[in-house]
Amino acid sequence: MATYVPTAYQNGTTSPDWLNKGDNAWQMVSATFVGMQSMPGLVILYGSIVKKKWAVNSAFMALYAFSAVMICWVTWAYKMAFGHKLLPFWGKAGPALGQKYLIGAAHLPASQHNYHNGTVETPMLTPLFPMATMVYFQFSFAAITLILLAGSVLGRMNIKAWMAFVPLWLTFSYTVGAFSLWGGGFLFQWGVIDYSGGYVIHVSSGISGFTAAYWVGPRLTKDRERFPPNNVLLMLAGAGLLWMGWSGFNGGDPYAANIDSSMAVLNTNICAATSLLVWTCLDVIFFGKPSVIGAVQGMITGLVCITPAAGIVFMLFIFFNQYQ
Repeated sequence: MATYVPTAYQNGTTSPDWLNKGDNAWQMVSATFVGMQSMPGLVILYGSIVKKKWAVNSAFMALYAFSAVMICWVTWAYKMAFGHKLLPFWGKAGPALGQKYLIGAAHLPASQHNYHNGTVETPMLTPLFPMATMVYFQFSFAAITLILLAGSVLGRMNIKAWMAFVPLWLTFSYTVGAFSLWGGGFLFQWGVIDYSGGYVIHVSSGISGFTAAYWVGPRLTKDRERFPPNNVLLMLAGAGLLWMGWSGFNGGDPYAANIDSSMAVLNTNICAATSLLVWTCLDVIFFGKPSVIGAVQGMITGLVCITPAAGIVFMLFIFFNQYQ
């Protein structure tokens, strides 16, 4: 009996032999999840967690950063982070817009390891999806890094200053960290591992946010004395989008729909839930009642904590397997 194969699953001009449709679909969904963390997730969270007078400006900072990073990324920044080597910590700038470039098979620079003399020890891997998917996936990470940094200057920075800051920081800071670790740069060659952005995203945005807040200066004294969120329900909605989007954040970094991605997603949610509950219990112990803002802080802490090793943390499961 002949087996019927639907046209969509037959190899043809629109489906090259190297393309795995499952991996490609998961990678695009993961990228969209990460994008939804930024917009509308952090747009809602930032707009609701600050005082009412800063709500629109704070939300717009996130929205502007998302769109500005998109244009900068495909125009020059992607190849500075994932292109050919210019310096040990920087790639050569160039557009990632050509049709021939985007429809070809993607490549992973952080999979080729070299000997000290420059010869190849481990060849570069080629994931089973096109370069267009890779560019889009990495854009979503670059965008959320800028938006996380924005959290340090909410209520402090003028929107015009932020408009200039975004492309400059993306070009001269983010691309350096991304190339050094994920682009096959010197940190990767030294054996440093960053599974899903512990350094490239969280450490860089955290240190840069702290530095930016220092140089911009503190808020007015009257604003520091009392800083309630203007809409707690919307704040929780934004936090929920951030949590759910993190499944794509960590689950997409194996660059395939495989067991590693499943473990990363499960580990991410376990860590977030544990951290939220622990923080809430500590609020009850020390302050006598739970706090919504504390719960959100605990959730985010757990998500950030698991990110550098989300797909390679198996000790908890190994421990339980001993007794089964």
